[in-house]
Amino acid sequence: MEERFTSPYWEDICSSLDDSRTFNRMRETPYYRDAVYPQFSRQEYERRFAAMRELMVREGLDVLICPGGPSHWSFGGAMLWLSGHWEWHSLAAYVVFPREGEPTLIYDRGGTHIEAVRREVSAAISDVRSARGGQHAVVMAERIRELGLQSGHIGLVEIDARNKDYMPANQFLSLKRELPESEVIFTEGFMHELVVVHSDEELDCVRHAGRLCTNAMKALADAARPGATEQDLRAAAGAAILEGGGDIDFLIIGSTPMAEPAMVFGNPRPSKRVLQDGDIIIMELAAGYRGYSAQIGTPICIGRPPEWVQKFWDEIAKPGYERVAAAIAPGRLTSDMQVAAQFFREKGVQSRPIVTHGIDFVSDGPHVFVDRTQTTKDDDVLRPGMVLMPEPNPISADGRLGMFVGHTVIVTEDGHECVDEWPLDLIVV
Repeated sequence: MEERFTSPYWEDICSSLDDSRTFNRMRETPYYRDAVYPQFSRQEYERRFAAMRELMVREGLDVLICPGGPSHWSFGGAMLWLSGHWEWHSLAAYVVFPREGEPTLIYDRGGTHIEAVRREVSAAISDVRSARGGQHAVVMAERIRELGLQSGHIGLVEIDARNKDYMPANQFLSLKRELPESEVIFTEGFMHELVVVHSDEELDCVRHAGRLCTNAMKALADAARPGATEQDLRAAAGAAILEGGGDIDFLIIGSTPMAEPAMVFGNPRPSKRVLQDGDIIIMELAAGYRGYSAQIGTPICIGRPPEWVQKFWDEIAKPGYERVAAAIAPGRLTSDMQVAAQFFREKGVQSRPIVTHGIDFVSDGPHVFVDRTQTTKDDDVLRPGMVLMPEPNPISADGRLGMFVGHTVIVTEDGHECVDEWPLDLIVV
């Protein structure tokens, strides 16, 4: 017989759950005790905590406020990296991370929601607190005072490092009001420095995301037929990702007639356009797994392509991708991929400006364009453990048809490893 759950706190509240104050502040309940969540090892979290604290010592910070949300450019960010929680409820959840002492996760909701989150993050964080109706900064300040750091140096990590977005103004003002003696410092680029080279456990997640990308491409190809819509393809690809235990990062899917094309990149908002025989489907899909993502895309034709379309693939799109990917190896300069991308103009065609980008959680540096590269000291030379998305997108000279070609790769000791199994072919269905 299963042992009866007992907790003094639970015994006090179990018969008054219709009281909002009781329900929203519940903890130590038997709820979700048999839930199973894949998690990183405690050793992996200890590695992350130590790396973050080393960075804090270097920057002279006593405590960090580490947010993460569900947007593409955040996809969990520092909050997820330190806790294992993937947020979907609010703009951001936050980890208060002291240089010494235990971290605290501040979550938007209370009640049964927060009890599930406590189970989800148990390998990393034991202190999970409710924001009590959006009072995230008030709860942060309470924890910082408990740590005795109310007069210390508090670092804010970006929610969205790509666009330099930090916590909302109302939370920032509340934090300053609650901790008037503190010095609040806006940090830059912390997470990219910490995850530009991934650990073995993180790379396993990237590989799983790559398998989800393969599944999504297979599902999309199976659904691609005359009479289906772009939305139908989106539904098929998304279902394959979710069925594999993943999260949908983005699904960019568009279609155009090969006889009279008018598309150089997939549609970021797939429409109700009905597919017809003679269409070409252009896509870029991104699947996430436990906060790490992989991306993929190659054209799919409905029916045999015209000779000029097949030639564009055989002589431009495929060899152009292979040239860029061949420049990915340890010790190579990131700028070598820019040199490789000159292939398209040499062949008399053009391309989208972006050629390759890195992936830490999602799209990030380094960024390689046809005309320039954007790198930091951490990613100007390729190293084993970096994850890259070579994605050259050649465009016909008249600007009417483009072919996105991309596969996620891991830089290895002797070259690179593609994380998906989708063929580098012009697929015909």
